[in-house]
Amino acid sequence: MTHLARRLLAEFVGTAMLVAVVIGSGIAAQQLSPNDTGLQLLENSTATVFGLAILILALGPVSGAHFNPAVSLVDWLAHRRDHSGLTVGQLIAYIVAQIAGAGGGAVLANIMYGLAPVQISTHNRATIGHLLGEVIATAGLIVVIFALARTRRASLSAAAVGAYIGSAYWFTSSTSFANPAVTIGRIYSDTFAGIAPSSAPGFIAAQVLGALLGLALIGLLYPRLADDEEVIVSHGDSGGPRSPMRES
Repeated sequence: MTHLARRLLAEFVGTAMLVAVVIGSGIAAQQLSPNDTGLQLLENSTATVFGLAILILALGPVSGAHFNPAVSLVDWLAHRRDHSGLTVGQLIAYIVAQIAGAGGGAVLANIMYGLAPVQISTHNRATIGHLLGEVIATAGLIVVIFALARTRRASLSAAAVGAYIGSAYWFTSSTSFANPAVTIGRIYSDTFAGIAPSSAPGFIAAQVLGALLGLALIGLLYPRLADDEEVIVSHGDSGGPRSPMRES
């Protein structure tokens, strides 16, 4: 298997498992605490924090553990001049793998809980407050990831990204999707974790805007790239020892 194929497989599997964690824990929370929305959110967010951190640790050395088209887009934008990040072709391939993985993760979660493999959510979320929440959640995520990368602390990404997402579950009105692929995946679950198709385009637009704002802020705070900047965690160009190339 080529190096790019391994990276795409890691992005597919990582995004699929992330969506399975989000939706699966949402279904479990709904069943365990049917009359307590706050407890449902606590159960859902706790599982997501731990699941995301583990996935970053397990798959980051292969693909950089993006699992998120917004992160991949910013990686390409941030490195397009020095050609040290994703190429346009790799960016497209990453996004396709992430979206496909998200759909697969939703189906997997539904089947695990004895539900119809494919559902369409009726959970409308597209209020002004929700969209603003997604802008803030995504901008903050980008700042966390790239601040660590530009200060050579990418090894802390698993803990930091997990902690940020867990926090944003609670302080944003949208419960912090902050991920276009996950947003698409959650369309296919008519549960606590779902989002109606009519709400998804607004969420995705807000996430892209938030990603661009996050990149702009990073450019102001950390204008110089680290010599070995990698997103999200260090990974080499082969199965051998880590190389300094930045091909996340």
